[in-house]
Amino acid sequence: MSFPITLALATFCCIIMSAFVDAQSGGFSINLVHRDSEGSPFYNPKETPARRVGNAGRRSIGRVHRFSHMLHVNSSRSISDPSDPDAQLTANNGEYLVNISLGTPPFPIVAIADTGSDIIWTQCKPCTDCYKQDAPLFDPKSSSSYRTVSCSSNACNSLQSEGSSCSSDGSVCEYQVSYGDQSHTQGDVAAETLTLESKTGNPVALPKTVIGCGHDNAGTFSPKGSGIVGLGGGPASLVSQLGSSIGGKFSYCMVPYAAAKPTSTMNFGTNAVVSGNGVLSTPLISDPSQPTFYFLQLEAVSVGSKKIAFQGSSIGGSGNIIIDSGTTLTLVPTDFFSQLSDAVETQVTGGTKTSDPEGFFSLCYVPDSSLKLPPVTAHFKGADVVLTSDNIFIQVNDKVVCLAFYANDQLSIYGNVAQQNFLIGYDLPKQTLSFKPTDCTNT
Repeated sequence: MSFPITLALATFCCIIMSAFVDAQSGGFSINLVHRDSEGSPFYNPKETPARRVGNAGRRSIGRVHRFSHMLHVNSSRSISDPSDPDAQLTANNGEYLVNISLGTPPFPIVAIADTGSDIIWTQCKPCTDCYKQDAPLFDPKSSSSYRTVSCSSNACNSLQSEGSSCSSDGSVCEYQVSYGDQSHTQGDVAAETLTLESKTGNPVALPKTVIGCGHDNAGTFSPKGSGIVGLGGGPASLVSQLGSSIGGKFSYCMVPYAAAKPTSTMNFGTNAVVSGNGVLSTPLISDPSQPTFYFLQLEAVSVGSKKIAFQGSSIGGSGNIIIDSGTTLTLVPTDFFSQLSDAVETQVTGGTKTSDPEGFFSLCYVPDSSLKLPPVTAHFKGADVVLTSDNIFIQVNDKVVCLAFYANDQLSIYGNVAQQNFLIGYDLPKQTLSFKPTDCTNT
């Protein structure tokens, strides 16, 4: 199986790539800002650290519901059920934000960077039925570079997975995306200049990027969000549209959740190459029927000398777990979680067991100097990734750390806490994912 890079290049051949190369290097890097850090529009200074972490955990469960809907996995629960503790979750629930601009002149948008989505979209004027958004809406009429996409175009045909159709007069390609909690976005498919803020300070302009201009958007969207940049494997995602200009490579390095420096890094092209001592690689597994998701094969997890075999999800071809930057926790089947939690608890020495102030996590400790955690290794196919304490436990507040794994029988997801302080590299042509232990605060 292979990722749909060829399809993406053929479909979006009209994209101008020359403007994409930053400083003639063939690559560039951008900042990712955690949604709970100061400066984020989602940041709430009134929330306690424990509440922020608990909400991040609940958003992880919300991601499972959304992904299950996309993958047609049966679910016995619905986050639209008001009696469900996850009912307040929002459809735009990724964890990392990126500063982009749309149009000419550039119109700034703070968008969610989402490896679990494909299409790039924002709310647009005129809005026939839109959710309340705190930031101003993008107005296509104010941009000299905005062009709607015709129904007969290759770009429109490639968006069938996004529910593409034609306008009532047959002239404009339209899209529709549903998020599994009765939230949706619907509007025009357009070609527009998308500009990224690179870490060098030089804007990276991407002319004729295919986007969704949403005129009908409703459901559980947060008013703090103003757009989504899809980074999944489907042909409409930013990664696939960039295609050969980045050699099918991107990477990211996420700082620990409680780090003083809240800014993480995402790299494209030559900047995304992961090499040197300590690099471990495992196959990236694609499912042509569900190209959005990046699947891995996790064979087992070792806690000290105890090795626990991992079955995981029965989707994704030979892959059994989705790697996702937008999910905080690592979600695993209930039986596996019980074995893992028991093994960790049995082998922890010192410290004092305590309760999560929010009642979300099941295994928590007081993080004093006497607490000694067992070594934990994630055994992916061909890659034994040794996790640190920051990958295994999440700091709820100054007095509590909790196991950053959670039981869920719908889908298995390798979340971003487990990925922190690793340079994670995606090489789509080679179908490999690489891990390199890295101090991400220095990237």
